[in-house]
Amino acid sequence: MCGIVGYCGLRPAAPILLEGLRRLEYRGYDSSGISVGNDGKLTVIKKMGKIKNLKSHVPEDLPGTFGIGHTRWATHGEVNDENAHPHSDASGKLTIVHNGIIENYIPLKEKLMAEGVEFKSETDSEVIVHLMASLYDGDLEKAVKETVTHLEGTYGLVCVHADEPGRLVGARNGSPLVIGVGDGEMFLASDVTAMIAYTKQVVYCEDGEVVSLTAREFRTTDLKDREIEKKVDKVAWDLSEVEKAGYSTYMEKEISEQAESIHRAMRGRISTENASGILGGLNLSNQELRRVKRVRILSAGTSYYAAMTAAYMLESMARIPATAEFASEVRYANPVVEPETLFFVISQSGETADTLFAMRELKRKGATVLGVCNAVGSTIARESDGGVYIHAGPEIAVASTKAFTSTLTVFYLFSLYMARMRDMAFHNGKAMVEALELIPGKVNEILARKDELQAMAKKYLYAKNFLFLGRGINYPLALEGALKLKEISYVHAEGTSSAEMKHGPIALISEEFPTMMIIPNDSLREKNISNLKELKARKGPVLVIATEGDTEIADIADDVFYIPKTMDILTPLLTAIPLQVFAYYMALGLNRNVDQPRNLAKSVTVE
Repeated sequence: MCGIVGYCGLRPAAPILLEGLRRLEYRGYDSSGISVGNDGKLTVIKKMGKIKNLKSHVPEDLPGTFGIGHTRWATHGEVNDENAHPHSDASGKLTIVHNGIIENYIPLKEKLMAEGVEFKSETDSEVIVHLMASLYDGDLEKAVKETVTHLEGTYGLVCVHADEPGRLVGARNGSPLVIGVGDGEMFLASDVTAMIAYTKQVVYCEDGEVVSLTAREFRTTDLKDREIEKKVDKVAWDLSEVEKAGYSTYMEKEISEQAESIHRAMRGRISTENASGILGGLNLSNQELRRVKRVRILSAGTSYYAAMTAAYMLESMARIPATAEFASEVRYANPVVEPETLFFVISQSGETADTLFAMRELKRKGATVLGVCNAVGSTIARESDGGVYIHAGPEIAVASTKAFTSTLTVFYLFSLYMARMRDMAFHNGKAMVEALELIPGKVNEILARKDELQAMAKKYLYAKNFLFLGRGINYPLALEGALKLKEISYVHAEGTSSAEMKHGPIALISEEFPTMMIIPNDSLREKNISNLKELKARKGPVLVIATEGDTEIADIADDVFYIPKTMDILTPLLTAIPLQVFAYYMALGLNRNVDQPRNLAKSVTVE
């Protein structure tokens, strides 16, 4: 969601803040602004719309070597200049930027208004700056600490004061903040991406911490002013990985990277000798894993469909009961935690609010919770009991693609690992390892035929609605395919199990209502073909993703895209690709912004 960037150093701050905000565009936003300090005053410029609009209002020679910037995704109040961040106090000497939601802002606002404070925005965030101004006595760090004790909710907060030039103060509770340590300059941001062009040395802030930065040093304390020693980490990826590298969009680039990202997810994690997976970060012994009798996987959005697919894998391969659950529901459901249940949480960013809070609730109840994340050093990665990085590399487009298939790869390895500890014979494990190692090459075969999917998408640009059907382990892929189409093309789409088609969804079918079916050559093929024939009998256009060589389907369906042959259990790694590519070309054909679809954010850091 919203993005924060702060800078203090010797260089002009405005260009650095604007560049940092540009690199945070992928998170989703509808307005942006900066506050730059110079000569005892702060210059605040904020505008609704894209960052290029803000940039056009910022003088090229704007003086000042420290400041803060923000991209806002509207929660409280409509999209306009007044509701954009940064927010200022009445004197104009104090400005703040804030990610999160202040749940008790109404009583705070009423109290401040009774004291004569005039508010300029409709946001919950503005109460912070006025409250802080009332507590400020010349020490910004102290004022921040006093302010946050009055706040209920989540915040990633950074502020500057004209009377303390060259200083940034930030605080965190439930919303990420990262310090960037440069050479004679410091950064403070909600995401490493904002400062990767300037430094790869970072420090991750934890909840309850307050950080004070100047150009040459930083100090981290708790709310009782006790100093906290922090470790400086090095970012493992390069600036080039967050550039488009010749592609027209980030989404196209990330779709095209999946052969390599799947390979990275399995690199060093396959034991040919044992015909098994190797996952060293679980922090659980084989004896502890053998005692697991149930697995529950919590997530949201695309990660939820990865969780559903993972549950199929675990039950099929390792014969362990497994369920996928919405993290947002688990948190408020007073979940039952049993000692022989292992929990996973999946989050590409490692900062998804619902998933993070659900994990904390489970850990309070004594659960063992493992994280599956892409972002190294993220909150979920740090707070979980162990887990696995998927190593997909930076994912900038809002709609997740390579993180989805990398997550499936990791769970396939975990399922194989658990299966080999239980009942799976060596020769079966060996066959599965060999099949998995062939997947990247098969992904490239699919990607080499993107033009077929582009032509298919062009044919169906007229459609206002789409139905996606799959069965067994490809049922979650139908849900994911529908999600991809609606989130980037804005075409209404819904997914369901092919088996459920006759229990309602078939009423929707008409000549103007196409269906995308996933029908690999697996044990459920004949059942799916029966559903396909029923759709055609009702004159519904049908597109099918099928296994190469299945000519029967071509005689029935309107359009077919063939994927290479593989094991049934591995088909989601292949069926996911044409679903993503089809949605991509539908969105392009409809002239949508595929990287930043409307109303969506890459990382949902508030409930």
